[in-house]
Amino acid sequence: IATKFGHSALDKNNSSHWAADEVRTQLEESLKSLRTDYIDLYQFHSGPDSVFDNDELWTMLDKQVQAGKIRNLGISIGSNDNLHQTAAASKINAKAIQVVYNRLDTTPENRVFPSCIEQDLGVLARVPLASGYLSGKYKPGAVFAANDVRSNHDKELTASRLRRVEEISRTEVPANVNMAEWALAWCLKHPAVTCVIPGCKSPEQVETNARAASLDLVADNHPQSVS
Repeated sequence: IATKFGHSALDKNNSSHWAADEVRTQLEESLKSLRTDYIDLYQFHSGPDSVFDNDELWTMLDKQVQAGKIRNLGISIGSNDNLHQTAAASKINAKAIQVVYNRLDTTPENRVFPSCIEQDLGVLARVPLASGYLSGKYKPGAVFAANDVRSNHDKELTASRLRRVEEISRTEVPANVNMAEWALAWCLKHPAVTCVIPGCKSPEQVETNARAASLDLVADNHPQSVS
């Protein structure tokens, strides 16, 4: 069971709540909502460095770990090049980093992943299908519906992404391999990555996601594998 703190789903103004007492209240609300006595991974939700560097917050959370309400702390970094928060993980007893990582955005490989490996942190790769661009469903020239968040993306950037995806499909994805499965496996092959966080809308998509780990792209001796 994993969840995040810092942004309250109950706040219609989408305000941030980072004070230690506010986060403690969020934790209790999450435990109640999830109907559990503990959370396996409780993650700092993409906050700025100014609120991250709050010793009172992490002291409070450490007490919750000692009390058994939290099994592990994590950091979901907002910028996928945020080395400040990543490098401080061990200091605050965080055990995992969540970061945007996919075939179209490999930025974490430069600084974040080396720091994660050095500290022996787990890595959760979010947006592994690049907001669906790597699902294999869309060709250059595709137009997204008005109620699709991708319709708000920069048009030139969208066109560039679709051309890049077509090139990747042609030159990197093996024949007879589902592109979405390949894109997830591509993330998993990096030695720093522990797991991916893909979306799913049907049982079939869950099965497709799960098959990614069995592709040859993911080495059997991956350092994050569990026997």
